[in-house]
Amino acid sequence: MYLISPFKKQYKANLHSHSVLSDGKKTPAELKAMYKERGYSILSITDHETPKNHSYLNDAEFLTITGYEAYIRKDADCKYDVYAKEIHINLFARDPENESIVCFNPAYCKYMPEEEKEKYVKVGSQKTREYSVDYINAFIKTAKENGYIAAYNHPWWSMEDEADILAYDGFFSMEMCNYSSYQIGGLEYNGALYDKMLKSGKRIFCHSADDNHNALPPDSPKSDSFGGFAMLMPESFTYDAVIEAMEKGEIYSSMGPVFKEISVEGNRVHVECSEVKRIMVFTGSKAPKSAIAPEGKTISAAEFEIDERAGYIRISVMDALGRRADTRGYFRDELGL
Repeated sequence: MYLISPFKKQYKANLHSHSVLSDGKKTPAELKAMYKERGYSILSITDHETPKNHSYLNDAEFLTITGYEAYIRKDADCKYDVYAKEIHINLFARDPENESIVCFNPAYCKYMPEEEKEKYVKVGSQKTREYSVDYINAFIKTAKENGYIAAYNHPWWSMEDEADILAYDGFFSMEMCNYSSYQIGGLEYNGALYDKMLKSGKRIFCHSADDNHNALPPDSPKSDSFGGFAMLMPESFTYDAVIEAMEKGEIYSSMGPVFKEISVEGNRVHVECSEVKRIMVFTGSKAPKSAIAPEGKTISAAEFEIDERAGYIRISVMDALGRRADTRGYFRDELGL
């Protein structure tokens, strides 16, 4: 059984970016140019509370995913507080022409010109947003009912309580690494949180993304571009197939390394990847299994036995620069165990 097939093409994607339509410094066309030049095939320009169809940028080798970043704060007027909890949610449209705004609130649309606000289709309750688990779950449900899939953004930066995070329902994926936030202090790698979600029984996937605003040039050591991405494995390079791959978990997270093959036969899992220092299998126990390269060497393959008590498996690798790549969690029933 292939979890990542060597016969299936992988497409590099940044599923979180900002343009001049909100607080980014690059135009959508400039974003396409810089990402395509770096080998990316898929980009979602997720401006704050600004859903836009950017399919005019598409070509045979490059695809944009319609989406936007919604957010909910404790302050009723959406005031930013560096010490306050908040949640950011990326919404990706199943239909590229869907530009509806979920639970529209003008206080959150601060980057949108007044005349633009009237043009948007508005779905769901338009009352003041409420920072609570119940409201957030209702928001996600409304988004899904209106043609979106929802991803959980930068949990470390958002400062949310773990109990609340585990109570959220309806996310298809979470950001393992949000590179913009990771650049702040190196803490926005969320492997431990992801394992807790899997151990609680949540069947949620994981991906990484830049969340780039491009205030600094790409060659700056503080640049927020090209540090976190998703690898997608759709059946074909079409909009519908890419969305389907996201929903089905044909996706993994990376900050650099790539997986070439992951297969399961019986109770053994075989991993092949780019050159790394460590290959690890997490199973929900205190003792993940690992293969570690000798000092000054690298490895690119390993094989492990899956414990009888393993509730799930997920593979994580780390290269010589400390960059990680992570699969989603695969539960026992998915593995035929």
